[in-house]
Amino acid sequence: MNFRRLNNAVHRDLGYFFTGMIIIYALSGIALNHRNDWNPNYSITTRTLTLIIPDDLAQNEYLAISKILKQIGEDGNYRKHYFPADNELKIFLKGGGSVDINLDTGKALYEKLRKRPVFFEVNLLHYNPGKLWTWFSDIFSVALIVLGVTGLFVLKGKNGIKRRGAWLTIAGIIIPLILLFMYL
Repeated sequence: MNFRRLNNAVHRDLGYFFTGMIIIYALSGIALNHRNDWNPNYSITTRTLTLIIPDDLAQNEYLAISKILKQIGEDGNYRKHYFPADNELKIFLKGGGSVDINLDTGKALYEKLRKRPVFFEVNLLHYNPGKLWTWFSDIFSVALIVLGVTGLFVLKGKNGIKRRGAWLTIAGIIIPLILLFMYL
């Protein structure tokens, strides 16, 4: 087998094998690049409500909190609570979210967190959840280097590395270097 056939076979097979990883890191990379614009892991819905505060809050906090959560359809989702001030109660919910209640007025701010489908999972992987993932992503990183280098030699002729490909490769190296110097 000559160099070009071996090169193309390695490039093709690594490309097929790591397609899933490329998509995972591409999606999570886009999400994480824009994390100041939106929360890539959770969608947060906020509602302002007026709740009825049970009279027995002082005698039995847990029973009263259960009654409060029932009003907003979150009964059974209690995680914990505390009183940030004498007239304020904050309740944390299982699965994410909270209820901030003014005990004098009954006015409440209800926040519910929901995992964003696909983005939550790919971001979890991007953040590196464990040792096995570390090994697999390290192998993927090496494979990306191999894909990049073998990609240089897939085509020959006027579109290959000796002509058009050379100019595109040089541009692809110069642009990140310019941006790096701008940010230094």
